[in-house]
Formats: sequence, structure tokens, C-alpha cells
Amino acid sequence: MTEFPHAERDNLRDFTADKRLLLLSWMALFVGVGGAGAAWVLLRLISLFTNLAYFQRVAFTLPIFPSHLPAWTIAIPVLGSLVVGLMARYGSDKIRGHGIPEAIEAILIGQSRIEPKVALLKPISSAISIGTGGPFGAEGPIIMTGGALGSLFAQLFHLTAAERKTLLVGGAAAGMTAVFGTPIAAVLLAVELLLFEWKPRSFVPVAVAAIAAQICRPYLIGSGALFAYTGIAILPWWGLGVCALVGIVAGLQSSLLTLCLYGVEDLFRKLPIHWMWWPALGGVVVGVGGYLDPSVLGVGYGNIRALLAGGFTLHGATSLLVGKMAVWIVSLSSGTSGGVLAPLLIMGGALGALESHVMPFGDAGFWALLGMAAILGGTMRAPLTATFFAVELTGNTHILLPLLTASVAAFALTVLVMKRSILTERIARRGLHLTREYGIDPFLDTRVRDIMSQPVDTLPATMTIADTIDYFMGSEAPARHKSYPILDEAGVAVGMVSRGDILRWSREGWDDIKSLGDIGVTLAVGYPDELVEHLADRMADQDMGRVPIIDRRSGKLVGLVARRDLLQTRARVRTEERERARLLGVGKHSAAGRPMP
Repeated sequence: MTEFPHAERDNLRDFTADKRLLLLSWMALFVGVGGAGAAWVLLRLISLFTNLAYFQRVAFTLPIFPSHLPAWTIAIPVLGSLVVGLMARYGSDKIRGHGIPEAIEAILIGQSRIEPKVALLKPISSAISIGTGGPFGAEGPIIMTGGALGSLFAQLFHLTAAERKTLLVGGAAAGMTAVFGTPIAAVLLAVELLLFEWKPRSFVPVAVAAIAAQICRPYLIGSGALFAYTGIAILPWWGLGVCALVGIVAGLQSSLLTLCLYGVEDLFRKLPIHWMWWPALGGVVVGVGGYLDPSVLGVGYGNIRALLAGGFTLHGATSLLVGKMAVWIVSLSSGTSGGVLAPLLIMGGALGALESHVMPFGDAGFWALLGMAAILGGTMRAPLTATFFAVELTGNTHILLPLLTASVAAFALTVLVMKRSILTERIARRGLHLTREYGIDPFLDTRVRDIMSQPVDTLPATMTIADTIDYFMGSEAPARHKSYPILDEAGVAVGMVSRGDILRWSREGWDDIKSLGDIGVTLAVGYPDELVEHLADRMADQDMGRVPIIDRRSGKLVGLVARRDLLQTRARVRTEERERARLLGVGKHSAAGRPMP
């Protein structure tokens, strides 16, 4: 029998969050503290391995490389990369790369589940790689490590894949916050890159994790801006145009880096040796580069501070830019473990320092900082993250608008000239396409009454099974629909009959004189005032191709929705995006923009 619910008032809300938001936020507190702890461990390991490898001492503070290194140090990156290659082959190949693509892949196709050994091997392999001279930052590895801890913590409880994703991303944001002291940028990175949604159920817990990590940071790593910069540039009225030009140049730099990186990776793939040995070959280039210019080795935080202080000459900035670019591209292409944010800051800052020599205003530090933010915005396709990252790194809010201008300009250029970013290209090479554009699902803002078909072809409840079989199997059968609603004498929908039912009745030998109204079919229906999303979910769950739409009060049939109607809803959105029209102006125009007679 058909059951009709009582008419209900509209209970739809702006957001779908429920009380589990509080549970996830509470769990995110622990994830945030764990992410901060993981960041502390990683930074200490990097310092330890750097001191052991280059200075043969046990110390947990990051050393400063001298201006010249002995020739034997060329072997250090080679040996370190060889260890990383062995760990990747016999431990887990998930430790290869710079961490963020691996985190994205775990979210998209791994149901946000990361293996425990990845949480252990990733920070150790990254610390070995960076500590033995690898030209990387700690942020990519800690994003992966923090995410792994969040995922492991989530796997201890009965949570959905979406909830595990939230805690995974919360751990990643916590790790980034602890390393750089950038909670706002970490949350924005989650929104722009990792969450693939904008919902309170994920945003609030991720923010809680980042805030918890920022609270722990002074006790573990230190307080204050990591790369303080207090300069204030006095911009003329045309100054933001110059900032946009710097962003465009940084976008070109970003595109070049991405092309070179994956071009070199393709060369590695052509080598007739196992990929385990590739990092060691990349280590040769790092070793030679470090021998020629030690400033290209390691995380390079000292270089970032020097760039912001204007401490590089024209020759020094050129040497740093070329050297860092060469060793970073080759080493990362070889499949070793390390991050990309700090190297990008150095390369973008070095280019900005070079540009400062021809700029009509601002000091070298101002243009270096704009170059840093712009290359992040262009390379990672995350302009808001890049802007606030630069602000929080330096503690300088007075140059927010120039930073935003440069970041957006770089972002716009790379979006137009490159199909994928440095992050998504690696994922695409693994056979997974990732779109970075998000919009409102048309099913979420459309009512069933807007798409249902009217009038509806129906069959009477008094129709016998014999007549129904003849109706479906007769000479005009090809013109029939696959299913029809059944109406009683009052016009109330009492069932649905399909060709599949006819075949089953014929096979099972049902009583031919029995009527459709006597069958007692349970009817699944839709309502004209409900959202298309709810109806589409019901149709998918119950594998229904056509659903009668009935009035909530009377139960009378008012329409019908088929799968093609759902597809037309999607088609409407595509039409709105593609068809151009001039709505104001001289004369009348059609929807396609052509003059009308």
C-alpha cells in the first residue's frame, strides 16, 4: 500500500551540519596536538641528520652551512638519497615525492586511510633526505605525516570516509601550522586544495586542529613570525599594476618550473634501472651543486631571511635562483622525499630580488616577498593560501593588497597557460583526473516540480494483468514507456508497473483476470516541493528509472520524473555557462546573442 506523509513545513537549512560536528571538533583537538608534536619531531630529526652528515656531531639545532664545503661532501646527498630509495622500495613507495599529492590521492581514492608505516617512514625519510643536503622544505612531509596521524587516529573509531578525511586534513593543517606558524594559511590550504568541499562539518574541525597546533607551537618550536619583515612600501597610484606584473612573471616562472620538473621526471623514467636508484642519481647533482654553492642545500630558511632583508647582491641572487632551481628539479624528479613550499619561497624570492634592481619603489625585501607569494599562488593554484601565508610568515599585514594582487595575477596566468599544477600533474600521471573547480550542484537548488513531466501517461487500477501484458507486448509495444503509474478511480497513485513486471508475470503464470489494483505493489514516490537531490538519491538507491510525483495532501498524481529529466537539469547549467546574450543595448537579441528581426 502507498503511504503519504503529512504535509511538512520546509526544514531545509543553509548547512547540513549536525551534532557530530562537535564530536569531530573535539577529536580535532587531539589531532592538532599530535600534528604539532609530529612537526617538532621532524624538525629535530632534520637538524640531527644535518649535523651528523656534515659536521659529525649530535645536535638538534639547524646549522648554518659555511661558504665553502670540502669535495668529499658531494657524496653525502648521494648516500642519503640511496637510503631513501631503499626505504621507498622495501618500506613503502608512498614516501616518495613531496607529500601533498600523496595526501590528495589518499583522500580521493583511498577513503582517507593511510597506513601506519607511512606515518613512521615519511618523516624519517624526509629528515634523511633534507638532512643530507636535499634542497627541500619540511612542510610537504609534515603535511603528509600530520595527515597520516589524523587518518590513523580516525581509524580507531567508527567514522565515515568523509569524517576520516576531515581529521586527515586537520592533521595536515596542524603540521603546517606548527612548522610555519600560519594557522589561517593552513586552513585556507585545506579549503583550496585538500578538502574538496566547503562545509562546516570539515571546515570547523580543521580550524580547531590548526588553532590547537598554534597554541602548542610556542612550547615546542617557538613563537613569533618565522621570517619577520616590517617593511612598508609606499605605492603610487599605478603601483598595484607593477605588483600584478611581478605576479605575471612569477606565473611564467612557475610554469617553467613545472614543465622542467616533469620533463626531467620523464627522463628518469626512461632509464634502464629500477626507480630505487633514481634518488641516488639525483643526489649526485645535489652534491655537486652544494659543493659549488652550499646555500642551495637543505631547507634554506636562512636564505629566505636574507632575501627579505635585502642581503643578496645581483650576482648572489642569480646564483641562488639558478642553483636552487637546478638541484631542486633534478632531486625532486628523482622521486626522493621532500617538500616544495620552502624551495618555492627561495626561488620566487630570488627572482623578486633580481626584479628589485629595476623597480621604481619599494626595497629588495618587498619585491622578494611579492615573488614568494606569487610563485606559491601560481604553482599551487591557491592564491588565498599564498597571500595569507606570506602575511603570517612575516607578521606584516600592511602589504596585504600587493600580495593579493601578485598572487592572483600569477594564479590567473598559470590557469590559462597550464592544464594542471605541479600537484595535480603527478596525480594525473597515476590515472586520476582532479578538477579544482567547485560550484553549487543544480540538484541542490532545484525543486522536483521544476523538472517533472506533465501530463503523465497512466494505467487504470482496474486493468487486468492480461490486458496489461497485451498493452506492453502488443504491436505498439516499441512506442511504450518502460513503466507506467497505476491510478485508482480517485486519481490516486497506487503503484507502478514496468516491462520487467510483465516478463515476471508471464514467466510465473499469474492470474490473468486479476487487476493491477489487486497486486498490492509498494510505491516509491516523489513530491513536487522536495529537492531534486533527495529524489535523485532515492532513485539511485532503489534503482528506479521513473518515479511518479504526487501531491503530499491528496496523494494524487501531479507529474513524473525520469532519469532523462535529471540529465536535463545538468544540461540547463551547461546552457547557462555557454550561451551568451546581451540583455541591455540597442535592439533585441536572441539567447545566442544574434539580432532578432
